[in-house]
Amino acid sequence: MYIFIMTLKENIQNLLQQVKELSANDEKELEALRIKYLSKKGVITDLMKDFRNVSGDQKREIGISINNLKTEVFNKINEIREKLQNKSQDEEKVSLDLTRTAYPIPLGTRHPLSLVKNEIIDIFTRLGFCLADGPEVEDDLHVFTKMNFAADHPARDMQDTFFVETNPNDVAKNIILRSHTSSVQARVMETTQPPIRVICPGRVYRNETITARAHCFFHQIEGLYVDEQVSFTDLKQVLLLFAQEMFGKETKIRLRPSYFPFTEPSAEMDISCDICGGKGCSFCKNTGWVEILGCGMVHPNVLQACGIDSNKYKGYAFGLGIERIANLKYKISDLRLFSENDKRFLDEFTSAN
Repeated sequence: MYIFIMTLKENIQNLLQQVKELSANDEKELEALRIKYLSKKGVITDLMKDFRNVSGDQKREIGISINNLKTEVFNKINEIREKLQNKSQDEEKVSLDLTRTAYPIPLGTRHPLSLVKNEIIDIFTRLGFCLADGPEVEDDLHVFTKMNFAADHPARDMQDTFFVETNPNDVAKNIILRSHTSSVQARVMETTQPPIRVICPGRVYRNETITARAHCFFHQIEGLYVDEQVSFTDLKQVLLLFAQEMFGKETKIRLRPSYFPFTEPSAEMDISCDICGGKGCSFCKNTGWVEILGCGMVHPNVLQACGIDSNKYKGYAFGLGIERIANLKYKISDLRLFSENDKRFLDEFTSAN
């Protein structure tokens, strides 16, 4: 029995040394190693058969040695498997040709609203305007109060505005989805002293029925210029340059008197219809003109509410809908197309990138 025990111990030690030196070049060789050591007819199983003949006083020591050997085999096989997997991944990376053409994978396209927005931003940044941004979930203070909206103005009503949270004790603290990007102008004027020259692109929300001509959300770009000796003539010249850059050098503009709470005087701007050349057609309702934006001189009450001296500074502001410009530029008659993600519609703008 003594010779049997010594032989068994020596056999286990030799196997431990073999396991430490195991290696495999692929999954097939690794599977052969697993079968050799861990299968029902493998080395570990043979050792367990010999273990049955070990005397009781030696069983604990021999049992621990066999378990250690089994653990070492498991660990070594897992280690080899991990190395083979990493090697395979490295080979895949090396085999990837980064210079190959992307075809036949189709190229994506920018959304038409993004194309128009970027073009508008490019025009105004060349005129010295900077970009400004603000939150879409706003308070009444910045959307309405500081923009000179009266407490009973219809725009505050549920029919026009999405309310997130109302405050019966202080209307100015109502939390709403902004109905125009003028709130960004208010925040800029609060924190910046003139000269101020910014454009504010962003999404806005109004509680309207969704149709081909209206939507509950759309996109605006508003502009603001505040400085000493700013005049309506400055505003007109900037808008004329914008219209001609956007729609062509032959484009004409006209300004019609209008009303906005935050500007005085106020106007709406039309451009000559680029479809009929101003002669009159169904698109312009036979007038030769198409409305594209509202504008005016910043109301002194707005300047004062935002901490700017209205006796020293004046300013102009304008706002236009990006969907409206896209309609004119691409002759799109249904606003809903902009938000439905119809790939057939989006693919039409692939060449416009």
